[in-house]
Amino acid sequence: MLTCLCDAFYGNVGISTTKILKHLGYHVHFDDRQTCCGQPPFNAGDWGHAREVARYCQSVMFPDDRLVVTPSASCAAMVREGYHLLFPDEKPPMCYELSEFLTSVVGLSEWSGTKTYKRRIAFHRACHGRAIGVSAQAEMLLASVDGVELLPIENGDQCCGFGGAFCVVEPHLSERIGHEKVRTLLANEPDEIVSGDMGCLMHLGGLMRKDGTRIPVRHYAEILAEVI
Repeated sequence: MLTCLCDAFYGNVGISTTKILKHLGYHVHFDDRQTCCGQPPFNAGDWGHAREVARYCQSVMFPDDRLVVTPSASCAAMVREGYHLLFPDEKPPMCYELSEFLTSVVGLSEWSGTKTYKRRIAFHRACHGRAIGVSAQAEMLLASVDGVELLPIENGDQCCGFGGAFCVVEPHLSERIGHEKVRTLLANEPDEIVSGDMGCLMHLGGLMRKDGTRIPVRHYAEILAEVI
C-alpha cells in the first residue's frame, strides 16, 4: 500500500519497501488502482466522504486475507483505527506498518544488510505509530546496520507539527512546533534526519530548507534497502 504522499513525492520509499520485502522472499503485488485510504476527509470531520474513499480502498487493497504492508504508520493507523470508527460493526482490515511487519511478522531483531552506512542519525518517531503500537522498531533495525550511530533526542515522542490538515489550518502554530522539533533533532549534529512517515519528512525538510539547513531527510526504508 503505497500511500498518497509516497506516490506523489517519495517514490523511492515505495521502491525501497518493495526491495526489502523481495529481499526477504516475499512476492510483492502492487495494485495500481489504489488511491487514498480516506484519512484526509476523516481528520477533517467529513466522515461521509471518508467512508466512500475507505470503501474503495477496502475493495482494492483488502479483498481477501493477503498481507498488506505500508511504509507509513499514518495510513496503517487509519486502516486499523479509523476504519473501526467509520464502520463500528465491522472488523477492520489488517495493515502493517513496514517496521512492524519486519519485527512482529517476519521476526527480525536486526537487519540483514551487508553494506556499511556510516552516518550519525537523528530519528523522528511519527505520532500515528503510537496508535498501533509502533515505537522503536525502525530504530532497532537501523541500529543494527554497520556504521549507523543513532543519536539521543530530547522529547523523542514530540510531534513535528505536520498533523496533516493541521499544518494548513494552523500554519503558524504548526511552524512553531516544527521548529522546536528541528532544534531537538539537530542538537547532536546528525548527518541525516530519518523518520518512518512521509508527512513528517516533508514538514521537517521544508522547514530546514527554508532556514538554509542542508541536512538530508530520509525514510528508514531507503537506508535498509541501500545496505542490502
